[in-house]
Amino acid sequence: MTEIIPGLQGELPANSRKGIPFVGGNKKVAACAKHYVGDGGTTRGINENNTVINRHGLLSIHMPGYYDSIIKGVATIMVSYSSWNGVKMHANRDLVTGFLKNTLHFRGFVISDWEGNDRITSPPHANYSYSIQAGVNAGIDMVMIPYNYTEFIDGLTSLVKNGIIPMSRIDDAVKRILRVKFVMGLFEEPLADRSLVDQLGSKEHRELAREAVRRSLVLLKNGESADVPLLPLPKKASKILVAGSHADNLGYQCGGWTIEWQGLSGNNLTEGTTILSAIKNTVDPQTKVVYKENPDADFMKSNDFSYAIVVVGEHPYAETFGDSLNLTIPDPGPSAITNVCGSVKCVVIVISGRPVVIQPYVPLMDALVAAWLPGTEGQGVADVLFGDYGFTGKLSRTWFKTVDQLPMNVGDAHYDPLFPFGYGLTTTPANSN
Repeated sequence: MTEIIPGLQGELPANSRKGIPFVGGNKKVAACAKHYVGDGGTTRGINENNTVINRHGLLSIHMPGYYDSIIKGVATIMVSYSSWNGVKMHANRDLVTGFLKNTLHFRGFVISDWEGNDRITSPPHANYSYSIQAGVNAGIDMVMIPYNYTEFIDGLTSLVKNGIIPMSRIDDAVKRILRVKFVMGLFEEPLADRSLVDQLGSKEHRELAREAVRRSLVLLKNGESADVPLLPLPKKASKILVAGSHADNLGYQCGGWTIEWQGLSGNNLTEGTTILSAIKNTVDPQTKVVYKENPDADFMKSNDFSYAIVVVGEHPYAETFGDSLNLTIPDPGPSAITNVCGSVKCVVIVISGRPVVIQPYVPLMDALVAAWLPGTEGQGVADVLFGDYGFTGKLSRTWFKTVDQLPMNVGDAHYDPLFPFGYGLTTTPANSN
């Protein structure tokens, strides 16, 4: 993931010193590495929870991305809401000042998360003066205050005047913030460069996003054996069924943290192509495409479909709203899979931000695709389904059988996944056969 930093900030000059932030002109932006550190290892995966691991584990598993980010000249680093062995990261001077700034020589600025200082206490904001003291003295340079910023300014000023926060800490924060602002050229060009606005959502950008969709799809099952694959699907058929809650829902394809924080359902979120539209765009003009979100058994019996495509998955979420201890596909996903795949040859496409429970349904499916969150370019899914391109993606995460197995990682003594880390079947583009 750290390879995105040169894309955002520009390539570092050859003579750059380690840890010095770099932004290569007003066509580039400052990057932020987050959330420092251990955010991905919290107990039971719960947002803002406690990461229980020894120092060696923290540095070897959770820290490498930050080493690499600093080497690439990242301008800012954001602290995590989570804790490490019971100590809130926003108050962890040892890791923020001691390790990040002094050991790794990070010279950009450290920023809090949204109301991150408030969350140092439980309940949040219970002792705001202490929270300001703990966060700023830990090494946080810029504090994200979405609402009552005057309360923070008054509290910080009082703590400095009374010597509780030393002026040297303020000087360090100001120096780091100014360094990034100078590097970005904000004093010469304080306003955003609007010359690139017309490129947003351009054909070139959408083609790149479509390619990303094609390359990220992971084919988990393709027929009962390699000798009798279902995919790629034939474009020419008499009548095909497209079913499922996610087949014609751009908001579900995009997920959370898009235009809306928690995402939206429906096709009014932004411009783009749903998977249903993409299928209609791709099949032969003579092929009849029937769409029904949740067909029942009678509907399936009364129709003669050549094959079916069932698109199901998670509803959009972000942060704590995505916490789940069951990781099941919400209704009517399971019934759509059962009714359709029990009656006709089917490929199931799962739209999700993570592995979900699918083991009970796999025997019913003829093919299974993990499409993750393909965003606005649903056409990328159809490109691969119908063989214009081959499947090439591999799992970046172990896919579990049951949630009782979690956490589960490669190397565990009883590693018994549904699909292992790195798994992914491949297909050959139909036009090259």
